[in-house]
Amino acid sequence: MTKLIILIASLFTINLAFAQESGGCPAYLDHEFRKLHSAQTINLCDLHSDKPMLIVNTASFCGFTDQFGPLQALHETYGPLGLQIVGFASDSFNQEANSEAEAADVCYRNFGVDFTMLAPTDVTGPNSNPVFSHLAQVSKAPEWNFVKYLVNPDGSVALRLPSRLSPNNPLMVGELEAAFETQQ
Repeated sequence: MTKLIILIASLFTINLAFAQESGGCPAYLDHEFRKLHSAQTINLCDLHSDKPMLIVNTASFCGFTDQFGPLQALHETYGPLGLQIVGFASDSFNQEANSEAEAADVCYRNFGVDFTMLAPTDVTGPNSNPVFSHLAQVSKAPEWNFVKYLVNPDGSVALRLPSRLSPNNPLMVGELEAAFETQQ
């Protein structure tokens, strides 16, 4: 009887591990973050829908801030298909606004952003948030603002675009098109 209980428990553990690997939210996304200029928090697993996710570290006063426009355009084009864009405001490179209200104005008022923007957090170094710590381990840490990580539904990184390449770069558009073609 004891062997049977151990066997059943082992099978349950294997099935549970398989279910966690084959679907659901990747563990590194399972964290609460506060939204930009808000008291509201969100767990990134609530956004993850077994579809691609684009994760970007942003800063209000960076020379690449105009990339908010193409990010919003991607959101408008691919959001209805399930793409989630998440902007992590960050002062890791000393170019974020002094207040969240000012950072929110840059995003929401100046660029019309309506994808998810999160309150400032570290994206590099020993204090980086869990998402960017993981991305640095499996890819490469951001060396500047507006590094874009396209994450597959399984949590793996499909593409990393450096700051100087716009979000609407053909590499990104090609990866997004391919991702959504395979899901149809």
